[in-house]
Amino acid sequence: MSDFVQLHILTSYPPANLNRDDTGRPKTAVLGGALRLRVSSQSLKRAWRTSDLFESAVGEHLGVRTKSIGKDVYDVLKAAGIDEKKARDWARKIAACFGKIKSDKKTDNNEDLQIEQLAHLLPAEQAAVMQLAQACAQRKSEPEDAELKLLTRDAHAVDVAMFGRMLADATDFNVEAAVQVAHAFTVHRAEVEDDYFSAVDDLNPRGAGHIGERGYGAGLFYLYLCINRTLLKENLHGDEALTAQALSALLEAAAKVSPTGMQNSFASRAYAAYILAEKGPQQPRSLSQAFVQPVRVHGDESMVGQAVKALEEQRDRFEQAYGPCADAVAILSVDQGKGSLNELIDFIKV
Repeated sequence: MSDFVQLHILTSYPPANLNRDDTGRPKTAVLGGALRLRVSSQSLKRAWRTSDLFESAVGEHLGVRTKSIGKDVYDVLKAAGIDEKKARDWARKIAACFGKIKSDKKTDNNEDLQIEQLAHLLPAEQAAVMQLAQACAQRKSEPEDAELKLLTRDAHAVDVAMFGRMLADATDFNVEAAVQVAHAFTVHRAEVEDDYFSAVDDLNPRGAGHIGERGYGAGLFYLYLCINRTLLKENLHGDEALTAQALSALLEAAAKVSPTGMQNSFASRAYAAYILAEKGPQQPRSLSQAFVQPVRVHGDESMVGQAVKALEEQRDRFEQAYGPCADAVAILSVDQGKGSLNELIDFIKV
């Protein structure tokens, strides 16, 4: 039976453009008939796993997502004096271990060295690729068939264990994600507004040197994560210490790391105002239903306070109808001065 950890997080962002759509405006969703601002799970996961915080916590156990491993191999071979045609052919053979090569025609952006889809390489696989490239360069010969078995399931990679990987041409090496992340959305109605701006030319201060506009929005976001702790440990080959380390890094990143969209323009960095953590073997469930009816505040009421009330009341209603969804619960509430991040980390690690 799997053991689950569920996190329900409320974070307030000032005017920002955290996650853009194809037009450059903040992403949105309609929930309960009301427009909400939205941040995609893909944006959140990338922000977490590429953050300095994650690097510091589990850096040696992080993989890399790329199409361009063939270019790295090519560069090693060329630097060793291998002629261009051989270097390209050998690099393509090595890169093909991780996916189908895009094209066999040389282009300015080296598409002939790229695989068609992003592949998430484990640290051990990255090292093996570079070792093979260097070996080929030293002996001046192409990689042998036995050397091209570069994929592995044996190495520890926290980000792959958490978020999974899919290799269409090597399904035996796929990894099922142990962490599910919902799209974050505002608990209240929200609008995308337009920021008109101009930039002055320092050498010609009369009039604007540039005029433009960008979309932004502000709001209190609800985020839900479901962690299959049992699967996470299994993906990390039973390493209990690394599992605990990974859980700690994930919780801290989810609480403190903001999406990177237009950070320089908006400085949209925020810590979570409220976190509800639940753990146990019961079937998980989101508490997003608490916000189908948009939260409204009146007078001096706090938006965070109203959202917390709605969230906890929804949890109580579910428990009344279905029974407890967790064996244990822990809360961090900044406004109420309740709990701490370290206490939550200790709670989910055990």
